[in-house]
Amino acid sequence: MSTPSTPEPWTLRDYAFIADGERGVLIGPHGEYAWMCAPHWDSDAVFSSLIGGGGSYTVTPAAPSVWGGYYEPRSLIWRSRWVTTSGITECREALAYPGRPETVVMLRRIEAIRGDARLDVLLRPAASFGHKHMRNIRRDDATGTWSATVGSLRMRWSGAPDAQVTGDGAADRALTASVVLHEGDSVDLVLELSEHELPPRPVVAPQAWADTEKAWAEAIPRFGRTAAPRDAEHSYAVMRGMTTATGAMVAAATMSLPERVNEGANYDYRYAWIRDQSYAGVAVAADGPHELLCTAVSFVSERLLADGPKLMPAYTGTGLAVPEQRRLDLAGYPGGYDLAGNHVRDQFQLDMFGEALLLFAAAHRHDVLTSDAAHAIDVAIDAIEDNLDRPDAGIWELENRLWAHSRLACASGLRAVAAAGAARDPGRLSTLADRIVADTSANSLHPTGRWQRAPDDERVDGALLFPALRGALPHDDPRSVATYRAVERELSRDYYVYRYRSERGLGTHDSAFLLCGFVMALSALQQGHTVDAFRYFERNRAGCGTPGLFSEEYDIRQRQLRGNLPQAFVHALMFEASARLAQHAPDNERNDP
Repeated sequence: MSTPSTPEPWTLRDYAFIADGERGVLIGPHGEYAWMCAPHWDSDAVFSSLIGGGGSYTVTPAAPSVWGGYYEPRSLIWRSRWVTTSGITECREALAYPGRPETVVMLRRIEAIRGDARLDVLLRPAASFGHKHMRNIRRDDATGTWSATVGSLRMRWSGAPDAQVTGDGAADRALTASVVLHEGDSVDLVLELSEHELPPRPVVAPQAWADTEKAWAEAIPRFGRTAAPRDAEHSYAVMRGMTTATGAMVAAATMSLPERVNEGANYDYRYAWIRDQSYAGVAVAADGPHELLCTAVSFVSERLLADGPKLMPAYTGTGLAVPEQRRLDLAGYPGGYDLAGNHVRDQFQLDMFGEALLLFAAAHRHDVLTSDAAHAIDVAIDAIEDNLDRPDAGIWELENRLWAHSRLACASGLRAVAAAGAARDPGRLSTLADRIVADTSANSLHPTGRWQRAPDDERVDGALLFPALRGALPHDDPRSVATYRAVERELSRDYYVYRYRSERGLGTHDSAFLLCGFVMALSALQQGHTVDAFRYFERNRAGCGTPGLFSEEYDIRQRQLRGNLPQAFVHALMFEASARLAQHAPDNERNDP
């Protein structure tokens, strides 16, 4: 039996993603678990080879193979697929769903689809980003299961009773096995990790698979007409898989994946941003009052009521403060470096109060606004009134300035709750919104008639498409039209869109921002440019990896994903664009069955 080694980091476009709401896994083309934090999204990683740490769980063909894969419909159940010269083998992958906060159950079913199959399996978990290895490894002869401790976690592995303990030292210690299957046969591997004592009996694989299939079928609603039905369902599944039992939706599953090579643009996105969660709720509301709208309302209102004007831009999945940034002494993903925690914990971002109001207005229109959210509306309005003249870090989390987008986002939110009848004294809110727009126009209107980023920054910004899109001012207002044209002229390349022009020039060291591309599709639709809207939509929809996952940015020169993966707010805006574009598709087009 050959012992598979831990594969090196791969291009981001080829990683698949499975999740159970409480944590997620990136699976590489060699069948490796390259990344997973446990037991929570923001816990230390148990599998971290993606960024130069230790730990891996690999199921890979023993013979040379060509990789592929696909998601089962309406789920995050992934099938790795390998074609060899003698047959086809698949490994069905899932985290038992819905996940329990304290325990993760990893399901892997190896199947010989055509011809016989031989695969090598390696299990080498390593807690604390690779620094704490398996200890107390033992086999239960009665059940054929393996158990161990990994840092503070308890581990149990079923399905490989004949595995061997290999490795000379603690860091090399692994469980390895060779799986040989005849055509049509299959074998289930089940790995359990928990911060508590595991139940006496191991998970029964067939039941866990059946429960997971049923739960995913119930979690993904039937949508109305969408421009890209399968992708809309997939994006919803990705967002659902990233949403915890508390209702918090993490921004991404990963950390330290560089947006630009050796530029210092490395961040930890394993937390729930108020803005991103509001984007997701508003996006889902474009189709209906689905669960992700309700979970967004629940989480955002709870944080607003708890923290009021001291609302932080982001929280952990359990609603706690984001930890301070720290280095981990790892090699990092190629072109990047290791960094845990996020400096956003110390920032003030005014626009999140406006985005929260937009979320609550969408919930009210669907009659799912809770009493807590109704109270949170007043908290957000007070925070806007008290902080309008306070510089903030803005949507892109830069230095503190009077960012035009932040103030116009607040105007959008105020108008939305007033129009929806979701707040007291709508006339006062409309007047306040009018004042915000007028003041912003006085200090952040470019001589050409478009919005500019800030009073002291004349550049156009892709985020400045939002004010017209979300109702701060009409879409046919000259300022809206001029801004759309400026983004089209100055920030668009081949129907991809950049956030803003850097000092070194567009595309010199940054990549197209997929969120802005889908926002541009919505803006083109709003401006009446339907053909361009579909061009922006389809171009950016293609900016994903093989498994259909979006990262934050897309390098249009190298056709590569950049930044953390998957990026929830990109999937959110893709969903919204798909829903809103559908009404302009030819009548004879229908959703896929």
